[in-house]
Amino acid sequence: MTSIETNNPTSVFHEPYRSWSPEKLLSHFQNRTDIHYFPVIDEAETSRKKIDNILLNRFEFNHESYCLPEAFDWSDNPSPDIEWLIMFNKFYYSVGLGMAFHETKDPRYLQKWIDLTASWINTVSLGFLSSDVAGRRIQNWIYAHYYFVTLNPTLQLPPIFYMQFLKSLNDQVMYLADHLTPSRNHRTLELYAILLAAIVFPELNRADMLLAFAKQELLKNIQTDILTDGVHCELSTDYHHIVLKNYLNIRKLASLNQIVMPEEMDQQILKALGFSLYVHKPDGFIPSLSDGDVGSFLDLLKEGYELYGSEEMLYVASKGQLGHPPSERSKMFSESGYVVLRSGWGNGNEAYEDDRYLVFDCGPLGAGNHGHLDCLSFEMAAYGQSLIVDPGRYTYDESGEINWRVRFRGTAYHNTVLVDQKNQTHYAFHKKKFKIKGTEPDHEIKTFISGEGFDFIHGIARSHEYDAVHERKIFFACSEYWILSDLLRAEQAHDYDRLFHLSDQAYGKVSVRHDQDTLLVNAPHLVMAQAHVPGVDLFLEEGYISPTYGVKLPAPVLHCASHAVNAAYHTILYPYKTNKPALTVKVLPVLCGSHLCDATDTLALCITVTQHGHTHKDYYFSTNPEHTYTWTFEDFTYRGALLFVRKTAKGKIRVIHKEPGSLLKVCGKSIL
Repeated sequence: MTSIETNNPTSVFHEPYRSWSPEKLLSHFQNRTDIHYFPVIDEAETSRKKIDNILLNRFEFNHESYCLPEAFDWSDNPSPDIEWLIMFNKFYYSVGLGMAFHETKDPRYLQKWIDLTASWINTVSLGFLSSDVAGRRIQNWIYAHYYFVTLNPTLQLPPIFYMQFLKSLNDQVMYLADHLTPSRNHRTLELYAILLAAIVFPELNRADMLLAFAKQELLKNIQTDILTDGVHCELSTDYHHIVLKNYLNIRKLASLNQIVMPEEMDQQILKALGFSLYVHKPDGFIPSLSDGDVGSFLDLLKEGYELYGSEEMLYVASKGQLGHPPSERSKMFSESGYVVLRSGWGNGNEAYEDDRYLVFDCGPLGAGNHGHLDCLSFEMAAYGQSLIVDPGRYTYDESGEINWRVRFRGTAYHNTVLVDQKNQTHYAFHKKKFKIKGTEPDHEIKTFISGEGFDFIHGIARSHEYDAVHERKIFFACSEYWILSDLLRAEQAHDYDRLFHLSDQAYGKVSVRHDQDTLLVNAPHLVMAQAHVPGVDLFLEEGYISPTYGVKLPAPVLHCASHAVNAAYHTILYPYKTNKPALTVKVLPVLCGSHLCDATDTLALCITVTQHGHTHKDYYFSTNPEHTYTWTFEDFTYRGALLFVRKTAKGKIRVIHKEPGSLLKVCGKSIL
């Protein structure tokens, strides 16, 4: 496909444009009205403060700022992190310069754009850095073109420079078409860059071919990359939305220019929007699962509504102000292994942002190299606060005394169980950096139930790094709080360490105490409680979370540790808005006939809750569903695997959640 012209800049156009003078061509592009396109703004990279500093040759990326000499080298990286140089060559700031010029008409912004762009054209080879950098640069050059040429035609723009700009843009596009990343999110943005160039510049002599090629390959790419459950194959919440954003822009761009895109693309986009709908927390942000930042993509759901008319998308995009709530309260995404539990959609007696939310990960590492070693991890939020959080990624850089990339990616930096201080998957140094070198854990969502007022998940992870099997059960009680059980079974003794990473807002505000045989952890807007068990050590340490790339904030980490062959940790996670509940937790003995059952296999809890001046007792029972025995605990007789009962302080039953076909007696009386 290569067609890179080396002589006359106008040779990249077809007739009649090829024969026109640079002045006539510039006038044409400044005044045409038949092509419609739009800039995509990265607000962080185009802030006026950053752009004004660029006028002084001071560039800031990923929270690192450097003042460059006038005659700088585009390949010279002042930072130890390669991502700085990558951002430098992506040219996000060219869009910011265009925005500033549009708003102020200050010629300094135009001149800086010309100087930087001409410098890059004259000194940098087409193959410098990876193809995705070229794809993003092409996009940003076209978005800058929107401001400097389409929106603000000016005599201050030199025609000769403009011809050099268009020729370089064409050469970069043709080079990119021959050097596409084979798959996944980088390929998506690269194909979008090619499509964008073909639509915005139909005067280019290969535009028709580029358009047909990009349409065909974009369809193949989305069919390959979006799983059957709608989640992007890399299983990163952030990259999922970056890809979704690209496809929505592709769809919008095509529509503005009356270009028909394949119907199958719309079907895949709708599935990807479906995951976005659920994974957004009630505060409007996504969790940063597997290499990403905390961010909000509600604008994409608004675009989804405008494209497809989904009232559910409008509802979530507006945080419950418009449209209709989704029909399902909680949802499992089977192929990716994500499960999202919610108390509601703000359509009850509570505000939308006050709903309780938990996302659970029991899936594969994902395609590519973004997966974290976090099987059975989760993030939890309530009342507008993220309370137990995924720490994020922090950096891709592996230099320095501490390899923070390895730390943030490892099992210890997630809300799961660490066994013998090992990662769930062998992760080792290879040549220049750490790489996944072992088999990822076998994983299974054994049970998912979403009932009226409760949810239940049972996930299993079997690592190939040790013989211990980790089972995690999560029961969402009355859409108020979670009962989380971690069961560890092995052939030999191990050091087990269950970790909860709390928000940075909890730093310095967490206490651990022992009260009436209950271990209590008090954090802002969250009480965690579990029955005291000999040999289990509950303690706090300082850790870190990273809401955005390059930012590392101190945050508390709660450890629940023991040395044993088999272990069981049962914890109540009770969020609250203003009135902190008083909790006690008691493990009840369970009999099967005359046999006393092991709490690792069969569990009964009595949870006493006092809040707002009222007290009630919640009884929770779970066991292996393959057991078909009759169980006895306190005044209950039960034949089934899962049971929740709420009693008032006077012993009156208010709530029962049990399996269909199960048999329950209370004080010998059958309960239907």
